[in-house]
Amino acid sequence: MKWTQLSERQILKAQAEGQLDHLKGAGKPLPPPGDGDAAETAGFRIMAEAGALPREIELRKAVQAQAKVLAATTDPADRKREMARLARLQLDLAIQEEARRKFYSTR
Repeated sequence: MKWTQLSERQILKAQAEGQLDHLKGAGKPLPPPGDGDAAETAGFRIMAEAGALPREIELRKAVQAQAKVLAATTDPADRKREMARLARLQLDLAIQEEARRKFYSTR
């Protein structure tokens, strides 16, 4: 029996037993596909739901927050300091992303 047939059988069995009723997000559209690999995106989602965000995600949020701070800053000296903070966060994020890519490319 083919893998697709086995999968379809399991889905139909679960539907018949009511295991797929009232699932979280039922009736809502699927989220748009992300930039990366589907498995990687699913892993990030599972980690986020468990409350364990990877450093890369935390850094992305910090970069967005710092960009808002920089946009609201008008004093030249303060802007220079906020730009340096943003540049450091962007560098840290790039390092984390590169480390992840290297980790997955060696597997």
